Amino acid sequence: MANVFDVLNERGYIDQVTHEEELRELLEKESVAFYIGFDATADSLTLGHFLQMMVMMHMQRAGHKPIALLGGGTTMIGDPSGKSDMRKVLTREMIDHNAECFKEQFKRFLDFNDDRAIMVNNADWLMDLNFVNFMREIGVHFSVNRMLTFDCYKNRLEQGLTFFEFGYMLMQSYDFLYLYRHHNCKMQLGGSDQWSNIIGGYELVRKLEQDKVYGMTFKLLTTAAGTKMGKTEKGTIWLDREKTSPYELFQYLRNVDDRDVEKFLALLTFIPMDEVRRLSALKDAEINMAKEVLAYEVTQMVHGKEDADKALEASRSLFAGSADSESIPSTDMDAEIFEEGIGILDLMRELGLIKTNSEGRRLVEQGGITIGGEKVEAVDRMVSLDDFKDGRILIRKGKKVYHQVKI
Repeated sequence: MANVFDVLNERGYIDQVTHEEELRELLEKESVAFYIGFDATADSLTLGHFLQMMVMMHMQRAGHKPIALLGGGTTMIGDPSGKSDMRKVLTREMIDHNAECFKEQFKRFLDFNDDRAIMVNNADWLMDLNFVNFMREIGVHFSVNRMLTFDCYKNRLEQGLTFFEFGYMLMQSYDFLYLYRHHNCKMQLGGSDQWSNIIGGYELVRKLEQDKVYGMTFKLLTTAAGTKMGKTEKGTIWLDREKTSPYELFQYLRNVDDRDVEKFLALLTFIPMDEVRRLSALKDAEINMAKEVLAYEVTQMVHGKEDADKALEASRSLFAGSADSESIPSTDMDAEIFEEGIGILDLMRELGLIKTNSEGRRLVEQGGITIGGEKVEAVDRMVSLDDFKDGRILIRKGKKVYHQVKI
């Protein structure tokens, strides 16, 4: 079996790593316990987190042991990395609820049987720390001068940085030390924005324990256009089906930029790299087949084969001009609303297809809205019961966004 370091490198995950050759050799010869931390700032993981799940799955398949660290304690502060202002402070109850939601999602991707992976919550060791003892044991090893050179702090100095947030690096570094001492954890992984936090922990463990441990970051999931993948006009792409339906996840991936196909197939699926290169080399209309493969593989891993099959069927029926699939996003509305008619702009706002009337006017004027396959020509177009066929109508926004209304 190929060394997992080489697999991660070939597929484009690795950004920075400490002691590269040493780490590669370690991953070759022994099973390594490693961790990734997930602060519980929401009640679902996102598509961005899915990249981290993929890294953990690659590592576990190669015989290494994932530690999924729930940040029940660190979320009480909030990581300042990549933030221009202070994160919203969540209550303990909200954080605990979010952590429980994460637990259920981790189980879809990692095998926790027979101790092959473990899940821990840093609230268990951070919440009852004695401040003076903590600062005497841990704080003494951190130089304020050096910490202020790290981007996560340096970028915040003009807007203001609280001591509350300044302590985050010490807490995350202590996590690594705790996991080393209690679970023989030798490696911390995270997104590239976590490099300074990872270095803090790596140096702390090496200094206090006189042992070799390692850090690795992987590239953040961005599109060819330079935007963070998983962000849309409607908001974040979530792994919770109630927040982002399997169909919406499928369609998001089905509609990625042609330039992103190879990158996302490599990072978000287990398809062998030879096949990734073959699929991404397809041209013109054929590249859509590669996008379909990408969308299907990810949807299947996140939601299961049945939902992936339904999403594939729905997507194909739309591209074929049919709207029979039950998987297309839909809203049930009272027939009385349409007896006298409702304006197209009001209807689209109600459905969440537009945020403002001015956005809707622009779309209509540019020919970007259709109802039942017919282009909407006027912004004052009324939608009535006459527009429904078999109790439903299909509204299309642009080329790729579809929504059914049922009465």
